[in-house]
Amino acid sequence: MILCAGEALIDMVPTEMEGRTLLAPLPGGAIFNTAIALGRLGAPAGFLTGLSTDLFGQQLQETLAEANVDTSMAVRADRPTTLAFVKLTDGHAEYTFYDENTAGRMIVAEDMPPLGPAVRALYFGGISLCALPAADAYRSVCLSGAAERVVMIDPNIRPGFIDDRGAYLARLGEMMAVADIVKVSDEDLNWIIDTAADLDEKAQALRAMGPKIVIVTRGADGADAYLPDATKLTVPVPLVDVVDTVGAGDTFNAGVLAALERAGYLDKSRLARPDASVIAGALEHGVRVAAVTVSRAGADAPWAHELA
Repeated sequence: MILCAGEALIDMVPTEMEGRTLLAPLPGGAIFNTAIALGRLGAPAGFLTGLSTDLFGQQLQETLAEANVDTSMAVRADRPTTLAFVKLTDGHAEYTFYDENTAGRMIVAEDMPPLGPAVRALYFGGISLCALPAADAYRSVCLSGAAERVVMIDPNIRPGFIDDRGAYLARLGEMMAVADIVKVSDEDLNWIIDTAADLDEKAQALRAMGPKIVIVTRGADGADAYLPDATKLTVPVPLVDVVDTVGAGDTFNAGVLAALERAGYLDKSRLARPDASVIAGALEHGVRVAAVTVSRAGADAPWAHELA
């Protein structure tokens, strides 16, 4: 199982209806989106989160079940679901979050279930790494589980959600130090390493912090991977008509993880000395999956049969 650990929320997405702009409540959250995409792609996926028992929490639970995502490790709580109000400008999404006292944010380390042998990989990121106490809870799972399991992290940084940059970077640094794969957008990388260095230099500096492989996505300009032997791989992005970018990076991550799982590469020793062709294939699968998502509204990841 690939256990996705992090936020599940409701995106309030603007929708045109009869000449008016209405807000549609759609299941979302960076880690939730990746879990859904993994399930739809046929990968063995599980989800660890603080999941509300309210109406929106039930909606999230039902969506996970429809995608065949295992939710047995989710921590149920009688607290509200996090809401994210979305503003779309030329297909680019901006978010305003309402997260105080929610089921997701208030999860603590003591709530976390033990990781059984079925969990072969851990995936972290998103706003769940920003706000306490949830951020410390996920850090504890990462640090305790990393010795025996592949760890992938995508910070998916929302600067407006981070109150203490130094504390956030310190927590993220601890997690990246034990990670096998860290994926960042070019914007994320420039935020984490705020210097005049170019992206290649910053990516190598990030890899020196601990992760075996660093992946940098550059929107329509493609994706790069930096391997342990200093090899750099680049794959282009398919040309598609972009409806919006909601969930694009999350779906890309699922495509990469699903491809690695199929290749038998969710293994720490293999990722420490990876075959460049396998990693390139995983990147190609990631951009192919993400291309479907951006071609339709919302974080609507494709099912495996849609890629055939």
